Amino acid sequence: MNGAVATPPWSRRAATGPLHTLGYILFGLFIFFTCFTFMKPSPYDFLAPPTILLWFLLDIRIHRATLIVIALLAIYLAAILVSLIPYLDESLPVEWTYQTVYLGITGIFFVMFFSDDTARRVTFGLKAYLAGCLFAAICGILSYFDVVGESILFKMDGRASGVFQDPNLLGSFLILSALYLIRGMLVGETRRVFLSATALLVILACVFLSFSRGSWGACVVGIALTIGLTWATSPSRAIRRRIARLSALALVVGAVLIGGLLSVDSVAERFTDRAQVTKDYDEGETGRFGNQRRGIPMLIDRPLGFGPLRWRRIFDLEPHNTYIGGFANGGWLGGFAFISIVLTTTFVGFRLCLKPSPYQGLSQVVFPALLMFFLQAFQIDIEKWRHVYMMLGMVWGLEVARLAWLAGQRDAGAAEFRIS
Repeated sequence: MNGAVATPPWSRRAATGPLHTLGYILFGLFIFFTCFTFMKPSPYDFLAPPTILLWFLLDIRIHRATLIVIALLAIYLAAILVSLIPYLDESLPVEWTYQTVYLGITGIFFVMFFSDDTARRVTFGLKAYLAGCLFAAICGILSYFDVVGESILFKMDGRASGVFQDPNLLGSFLILSALYLIRGMLVGETRRVFLSATALLVILACVFLSFSRGSWGACVVGIALTIGLTWATSPSRAIRRRIARLSALALVVGAVLIGGLLSVDSVAERFTDRAQVTKDYDEGETGRFGNQRRGIPMLIDRPLGFGPLRWRRIFDLEPHNTYIGGFANGGWLGGFAFISIVLTTTFVGFRLCLKPSPYQGLSQVVFPALLMFFLQAFQIDIEKWRHVYMMLGMVWGLEVARLAWLAGQRDAGAAEFRIS
């Protein structure tokens, strides 16, 4: 049973046929519309209930290996609900909490969904996500150069936003697909190299034009981590040489791409403005970091935190730090639950990437991207980012599959020993 809670036979039978096909269609659309944040509610929100309900009626289940992350997610959400109680008469905290709980539930669904038929489902999810990223990247580039006008696509402070209202979110959203395309080309899994390379250039150009310092750093480090893990764990010298050659070529192409973009005066001017470690709103007693220094001692004295969305009431800004936000919104319990989710997932993710298994390659795409979000959480609020919950589910689903594979290897070895 692989440590899974048993499902009724009718459910497993229903998992084949038209309903199963419909489930994948709904799931593909569900993932594609992750990029639609400019509509509220968005197609993503309309697709979530029927997709989740249908798959619950089909064949998703809870595996023993995922109990820890599901329990931590439940504790995190429960802590926020408890902290909300004094502010139930305020609409904004209630709405924010509702959205957070809803996203947490999708996270639990993703963990369950990716825990079975894992390779197929993760690959399918990555392809649907890539389609959404390409759409978002093209819209972002069009918005930056005012091709269709700001009345249709977003542009904020001279930075590409496209279908996102926040260029920081757009830049970070694209990182996973960039890693997916890069690793596919490095190990020769990509059949259409020219199309993959073109898609990669479009995505990286949009990341650059988002002028998000966090996204820039996360993209560069994520690419380096994916390449490094792939090179270090490859058993083939030929593949290692291929990785080295393509990485060198990528550096040259990337430099040419950035140079070409910087040749545009407006791009160069915005780059000069954004390429600073800190901005005015980061510094000073009432800046981002000043607020954090003043807020942390206050949170130490408040086991229930400030309450959902109350930090902004006190400091006139969001915390721009998800770890501090966990304590502010959900108290000590919520803060430590969020940190525990990050630490346990990071441990599992590195093990997936370093230990040989049929799921190592997919892990070297998904986990570096998720790790970059965990690092970005120190300087931005990621608890409302839909794709973070999807990647969280992918990592834990891959871990379930790896453990099942290991159990199969041990059983096969034991059977061979008995026969001999």
